[in-house]
Amino acid sequence: MSVLMHISDTHFGTEQAPVMDALERLVAEQKPDALVLSGDITQRATVPQFAAARAFLDRLPPLPTLLLPGNHDIPLFNLWQRIVSPYARYRRGLRVSELAPELRCGPLHLIAVKSTRRRRHIDGEISAAQVADVARRLRAADRDALKIVVTHQPLWVERPDDVHNRCHGAEPALSAWSEAGADLFLAGHIHWPFALPVPQRSTAWAVNAGTAMSHRLRPGAPNSCNLLRYALAEGQRECVLERWDHPPDANGFSCVGRRTLTLRA
Repeated sequence: MSVLMHISDTHFGTEQAPVMDALERLVAEQKPDALVLSGDITQRATVPQFAAARAFLDRLPPLPTLLLPGNHDIPLFNLWQRIVSPYARYRRGLRVSELAPELRCGPLHLIAVKSTRRRRHIDGEISAAQVADVARRLRAADRDALKIVVTHQPLWVERPDDVHNRCHGAEPALSAWSEAGADLFLAGHIHWPFALPVPQRSTAWAVNAGTAMSHRLRPGAPNSCNLLRYALAEGQRECVLERWDHPPDANGFSCVGRRTLTLRA
């Protein structure tokens, strides 16, 4: 069995130290095979905030990690830097070179898609070129792999109030990537955890993570993260999604929900 931990919206600069410590303990206890952090790693894309995020990642046990920038990881008030070099601090502070990396870890195949745009304040966007490129890579992936597309802004949402937070270009992206064999669409941004099959294919799932450690909580959604457990046995593919919450009065994260996600044959 392969285990993927999905965290999002850490918003360093607004992190809660006890929750951050509890998340470090959870990683050590669960020993995931890989980690994905789907954006809004910092609150205001400052040098100290990126340094704090990098220090947190360095304290974790060594494991393959996929990082993706969110809209908060682009300078907001420094307009010159936002226009000329919006991801310079992100690259230097986190010591990463790629803005849309790809990660293969055993049967886990993750493809990150940069949905942030320097000209947009909050909204995400998927271009036609990105749709075509990701579809091509999905078709080329091992058919038995758990094929995962990661964006910051979600491609699908659970609540009507969050519809405006969907990526521009989400419909053609979902259609093309579902047809190309994507199993999961991971995202964050709205601080609201959920898992739903997408309308384009009942065996492809939109899986959102809440905010992992920030005090910027939504009513009804405490700090949380996801664990995905994937197994292939006798030709059967099984993915179990676990949601782990850290309520305000708790001393750590605990599993509050577990469901099996029906996958393509």
